Amino acid sequence: MAAAQGSSVVPSSAKVDFLKLQNGSDIRGVAVGGVEGEPVNLTEPVTEAIASAFAAWLLNKKKADGWRLTLGITTAGHDVLQFGLASTPAMFNSTLTEDEINHCPVDGAIMITASHLPYNRNGLKFFTSAGGLNKADIKDILERASRIYEDSSHGSTQELEQASKGEVSNVDYMSIYASDLVKAVRKSAGNKEKPLEGLHIVVDAGNGAGGFFVDKVLKPLGAITTGSQFLEPDGMFPNHIPNPEDKTAMKAITQAVADNKADLGIIFDTDVDRSAAVDSSGRELNRNRLIALMSAIVLEEHPGTTIVTDSVTSDGLTTFIENKLGGKHHRFKRGYKNVIDEAIRLNTIGEESHLAMETSGHGALKENHWLDDGAYLMVKLLNKLAAARILNPNVGSKVLTDLVEGLEEASVTVEIRLKIDQNHADLKGGSFRDYGEAVLKHLENAISKDEYLCKAPKNYEGVRVSGYGGWFLLRLSLHDPVLPLNIEAPSKDDAIKLGLAVLTAVSEFPALDITALNKFLQQ
Repeated sequence: MAAAQGSSVVPSSAKVDFLKLQNGSDIRGVAVGGVEGEPVNLTEPVTEAIASAFAAWLLNKKKADGWRLTLGITTAGHDVLQFGLASTPAMFNSTLTEDEINHCPVDGAIMITASHLPYNRNGLKFFTSAGGLNKADIKDILERASRIYEDSSHGSTQELEQASKGEVSNVDYMSIYASDLVKAVRKSAGNKEKPLEGLHIVVDAGNGAGGFFVDKVLKPLGAITTGSQFLEPDGMFPNHIPNPEDKTAMKAITQAVADNKADLGIIFDTDVDRSAAVDSSGRELNRNRLIALMSAIVLEEHPGTTIVTDSVTSDGLTTFIENKLGGKHHRFKRGYKNVIDEAIRLNTIGEESHLAMETSGHGALKENHWLDDGAYLMVKLLNKLAAARILNPNVGSKVLTDLVEGLEEASVTVEIRLKIDQNHADLKGGSFRDYGEAVLKHLENAISKDEYLCKAPKNYEGVRVSGYGGWFLLRLSLHDPVLPLNIEAPSKDDAIKLGLAVLTAVSEFPALDITALNKFLQQ
């Protein structure tokens, strides 16, 4: 797909602040009207300007003699491959696939998705063979797009309109991508044609793009897939939000496993860059458990390697990785791109890392070009199952559950969002980010005087503190005027003690809405 097929850049006199469309390393905006207070800002002209800007940006990154059939905008003179319905990981993979017949590898790829956001939202993700673009790249592209859009408003694109246009070709890339996943599972089982034969595996695609996994991956491997649900794409998400962190979504796949007496359940987010699983007993394998499971698999293959995670992973996960598995846990910042980039950085300075994973379900492996691919994560689980079934054909998902045996889990796990009122006089005209940093600094000072609490000796984001058998982390959101507070503790009483320590410190900041924290403490 490089980009959605479009005509020329449509002239428009409307003023658009392109930089407001940036969402970290992605672009997000409102594409459909009808929601009060959310005007459409991701229009066709705006999207076409962004696609043209990406083509121009890509030309700067590539040598002229290396330009193959690639994506971009056809009015810029470049050819486009339309992949149709696709997953985000597949789009990146198309920059690596060697397939001359289908014009791959491409030089760049654009994925049109807003993941599990509401129906009126849409967005764009960009890839080259080096991976997903970073924040600076997105800013560069949006600045270029703004200039292109302005030129189109003043008729300056007439010459571009008259230029020879590139061609659009349709390619069934998802079949190519899925066949590689099938080959990986077969290889792990000694090239057996149907290594999952007899296993009952149900998939919940949440009406996103993950339905292909049933017909193109599991069935060719011999799995029984009856009971799989919500495989047809529907951006209204009529059944549940396709999000492996969402309780309703996890309840849906857990129920499907129970109703169908399945051996394993698999759930994907909308664009399949995240995933989770459920074993035959109904035990959820997501968040810390999924990281523990993937760590166990990776550390069998690469003993002693470093596992990089985001900042909200548990103390129990650290103990599990380091004491039971013999690996090293490097807890970094929130944001899947931050986690992946940190793992790459560690490798460049001589510290071996083969897995970077976020509690949200984003997981990337060195062996898979550091691509956060939910389907590939599930293939790693299937590889383990397939290999075990060579020795014992009756083995089910217990082989996976056994791998996380010994993971200590808190009885109470909660995230509370403390919002900053940007219009409050206490900000004194400053930014919400400066205000949030002041809150964190004050909390850090207060904690240092409490004999029952201990600040984490190594921490890269916010203030992380251990005490009362648990821990808490207060940090500043990556994009929003919010301070998320994560608390994990062995009991509700212990969680309340940790929450009170935070409340005592942050109560001195009137622009901080502590309603949600008070509600938790009063329950």
